[in-house]
Amino acid sequence: MAKILDQPRYKCALAAMQTVQAIPGAIPILHSGPGCASKLNDNNGTSGRYSPNIFPCSSISEKEVVFGGSNKLRSTIENALKVIDADLFVVLSGCTGEIIGDDIEEVAGNFADADKPVVWAKTPGFKGNNYVGHDWILKSLFEQYLADSESKTEKGLVNLFVSPPQQDPYWLGNLREIESLLSAIGLKPNTIFGFGRSLDNLKRIPNAEFTILVSPWAGLESVKYLEKRFNIPLLQYPVLPIGASESSKFLRAVQEFTKADKDLVEKVISEKEAEFYYYIERFADTLLETRILGKRFTVVSDSQYSLAVTKFLVNDMGLFPQKVFVTDDAPKSFRDKIAEETNRLNYGITTEVQFTTDGHDIHEQIKAADFAGTPLILGSNWEKKLAAEIGAHFVNVSYPMLEKLIINSHIAGYSGGLHLLEQIYTAAMSKLKL
Repeated sequence: MAKILDQPRYKCALAAMQTVQAIPGAIPILHSGPGCASKLNDNNGTSGRYSPNIFPCSSISEKEVVFGGSNKLRSTIENALKVIDADLFVVLSGCTGEIIGDDIEEVAGNFADADKPVVWAKTPGFKGNNYVGHDWILKSLFEQYLADSESKTEKGLVNLFVSPPQQDPYWLGNLREIESLLSAIGLKPNTIFGFGRSLDNLKRIPNAEFTILVSPWAGLESVKYLEKRFNIPLLQYPVLPIGASESSKFLRAVQEFTKADKDLVEKVISEKEAEFYYYIERFADTLLETRILGKRFTVVSDSQYSLAVTKFLVNDMGLFPQKVFVTDDAPKSFRDKIAEETNRLNYGITTEVQFTTDGHDIHEQIKAADFAGTPLILGSNWEKKLAAEIGAHFVNVSYPMLEKLIINSHIAGYSGGLHLLEQIYTAAMSKLKL
């Protein structure tokens, strides 16, 4: 029996069109029903160089369902190449095109000699969500766009991948902050998303000396392909580093893996930690004022933030997790590792980690929990009403994020931890009765 998904926190695989959108010069061509692009583009109305409102789409109708939509897709690609000034076209299939059996690989193959490259990726929503769709798209790009590339290793060059663009509201700010940390220890990060990047960055991928994936699971399949195809050693670091404790662990893990200058790495860590704790000490009176913030919290988010936020609040701030809810439908093969990593906490602290997509059940469990004081809830916009109902402090850290605009902010790294503390204590202090 099918189960109703209450309060969805992700979208269908086709929504990974945002992965294409985040690559400067690239545009998706959708083989799907009309309206998919605009309906899936609800992350603070983000657009970029190419708005989803103008993404080329075959707009499959009843006619194509009966007679096939390959010809309509072919004409859509032809016209897109004529009128859209893009450098890369990525054909993505939605549910309808996959169900009726249209072969997008064959259709896209007809444009092998086009002036601009045309690649394809199958992203039907019935096969997964946009976390796995992100991986499918990256792997397709690596397999097709880099098909004829040869590896010419550039010392110190590191391919860096973090979270799916736009699904994570802080994706670009976090990516740039981790880039900055890698640069500080003498490495040369190579990323393909956001301002200042281009298809040249994508072409440099085979030349990297290493690949680093900062993710519990999303994106792993595609970077493993790079490891196999181009013989690029892979470091999967499962924790998004937030705050001093995890950021220092991250830099030391990178140093050990890449054999970067150890003295330089330790110097950077010392400087970053000194600055981090300078600000903590400045506001120690506020942070230690027990009437402002209780000692227990819960996180309701995807694998990335459930894990990262829990570690930060326990290891850096001495709070206690009541329970952690992971809502991104992480593949079962990764769940034990995510739960184990979440419980690698200081002071022997442990917490229950529950993998669920049932928002109603999550809220009922939080209502029934004993927080021994005012709860702190970190999650999505779905938790805002719950927090108001039970008198909790609330911080929106993940999708859906409907009432907060994130332009280039970040919560990763040393400075990101401070930014997250600002949000937490602002939420708590706003409830103080003067």
